[in-house]
This record gives sequence, C-alpha cells and structure tokens, in this order.
Amino acid sequence: MQQTIMEQGFDLMIFGMGAVFVFLTLLVFLTRTMSWFVNRYIPEPEQPIPVEPVKPAASTAPVDPKVLTVIQEAIHQHRAKQAR
Repeated sequence: MQQTIMEQGFDLMIFGMGAVFVFLTLLVFLTRTMSWFVNRYIPEPEQPIPVEPVKPAASTAPVDPKVLTVIQEAIHQHRAKQAR
C-alpha cells in the first residue's frame, strides 16, 4: 500500500502536533506541581513591618542663657580636646 506524499505529510503533521501537545501539557502540569510544592513546603519569609522612627518633639521654649553658655563652653572644650 503506497501512501501519497500528501498523506505522509499529514501523518507527520499530526504526529508532530501531538508530540508538541503532549510535551506542553506535561510542562504545564510539572510547572504547576512544582509551584504548589514550593509554596507549600518552602514559604516566603514574612516581611518585617516597617517601623517609623519616633521624631522628638521640637521644643518651642527658649533656652536659658546660662544653660546655653554651659553648652557652648562644653562644645568648645570638646573641640579643643579633639584638635590635639
């Protein structure tokens, strides 16, 4: 029994398309199975909740001149000590 070239081409096309369909179906199945496995047994680590830093309240009260003088002198002494 002799097949024509068209029949052979059709058979080859059906075989090729069937092989691709089976391969892609298997690929989708394995990918979904792998995703399920990873999500089930290797969960993502929980993300820490970002904490906003506490901003100190700005003081609107004026600084006592004596305290200001003491602070300035302390800064001056510190810088003089660091310069050595």
